Amino acid sequence: MSTEIDTARAATLLDDAPLKDATLFRFATAGSVDDGKSTLVGRLLHDSKAILADQLDAVARTSADRGFGGSGATGTQAIDLALLTDGLRAEREQGITIDVAYRYFATDRRSFILADCPGHVQYTKNTVTGASTADAVIVLIDARKGVLEQTRRHLSVLQLLRVAHVIVAVNKIDLVDFSESVFREIEADVQQVGRELGLGSDGIADLLVIPVSALDGDNVVDRSERTPWYEGPALLETLESLPAADELESHLESFRFPVQLVIRPQGALAPDAIEGGLDVEAYRDYRAYAGQITEGSVKLGDKVTVLTPGQGPRTTTVTGIDFAGAELIEAAAPQSVSIRLADEFDVARGDTIAAAGTIRESSADLYAALCWLSPKPLREGAKVLVKHGTRTVQALVRNVSGKLDLATFKLEGASSLELNDIGHAQLRLAAPLPLENYLHHRRTGAFLVIDPIDGNTLAAGLVNDHPGDHEDERYSI
Repeated sequence: MSTEIDTARAATLLDDAPLKDATLFRFATAGSVDDGKSTLVGRLLHDSKAILADQLDAVARTSADRGFGGSGATGTQAIDLALLTDGLRAEREQGITIDVAYRYFATDRRSFILADCPGHVQYTKNTVTGASTADAVIVLIDARKGVLEQTRRHLSVLQLLRVAHVIVAVNKIDLVDFSESVFREIEADVQQVGRELGLGSDGIADLLVIPVSALDGDNVVDRSERTPWYEGPALLETLESLPAADELESHLESFRFPVQLVIRPQGALAPDAIEGGLDVEAYRDYRAYAGQITEGSVKLGDKVTVLTPGQGPRTTTVTGIDFAGAELIEAAAPQSVSIRLADEFDVARGDTIAAAGTIRESSADLYAALCWLSPKPLREGAKVLVKHGTRTVQALVRNVSGKLDLATFKLEGASSLELNDIGHAQLRLAAPLPLENYLHHRRTGAFLVIDPIDGNTLAAGLVNDHPGDHEDERYSI
């Protein structure tokens, strides 16, 4: 893909973005070891004036005590910006990021929640954690090293997770004398990997490449005069302008609502609520189902289907939507609301309420892509727990059909999965679940694989197409 096309595409994305006032945007960082992820996050926080004065003074003192830097690009005392996010003692001693660090900051255009993820291979699971809820992920590449295996691994994970926007920041561009040729070579390699993975096609993430210097701030918050050959937006300008995943997908998705709690006060209201004027009698027969709308929207009068394991689908009508003491006419993802139905069905935690006619019956056969996150290998015949939405069921690993070769991005034969492997497997569930392909349902198509002995998370799973039941292959659990 040519540079002119990339720049035009980025400009189109920014100009056409349906930006709303005070929107919340989640993003994460990823990359190899020492690519400067924490420094980049620190630079964003520092230059957007999101650091309190006392915290900045403390970081400056620590930086001076450790002999960091000297003078920055502006002549002021340089500080170790990574200290703004690396909070663990081991992180500061080793100069690496070990755990995901979440930070909040805001500009006059948008509020942000960022997740600074580790770069070491053994912490890839933390990258999966940080990217799983992100609207965008910034993948850093050291301009001196180019695309590495860990870069390919992270891009593979982001493609599987269907992250809406992938921004590749070619960092430390100052250490290669702001060379355009170095940047263009890396940009071409990134675009090639993107084409191999399908990024930018079939609704999968947009792929943008930006040259930056996290240490000096070039193209981070403001466009740099030291890269006159780069005509695209600065990193923060891009983050402020890209549409969030909910904005992109809300009109494409059907209503999905995993029930978390059944609300049945039967007149037993809190004393302060009664003092506030609520009528006890009005709530004596009140019954509502609370949870978070994971996809789509719902309004009064909509026909919905209730899915309960072991029972057939039941159809009814929405008669009420309650939110923070007020009644709504309509609600949409990701709002948390209480929903009232016309029929008094037996609905419990773990059930799913969905738009009528848009969801198939639950299935006990699960075909999935797995990001294996545990040092314990996955073996065929292993007993595990599967957490899907608000429900957790027992499962048996029927087979492992292969794992991803990061060099070719093709599935190769395998009978087990090791730490950080990305592979395909088939599981048999003890109880059917409303499984939907992750490609079309990012939230309801995701699940966790949990160790039934110690409760640790073994894998992040993404539901694949369902080829059908095979009765002769079923195991007892």
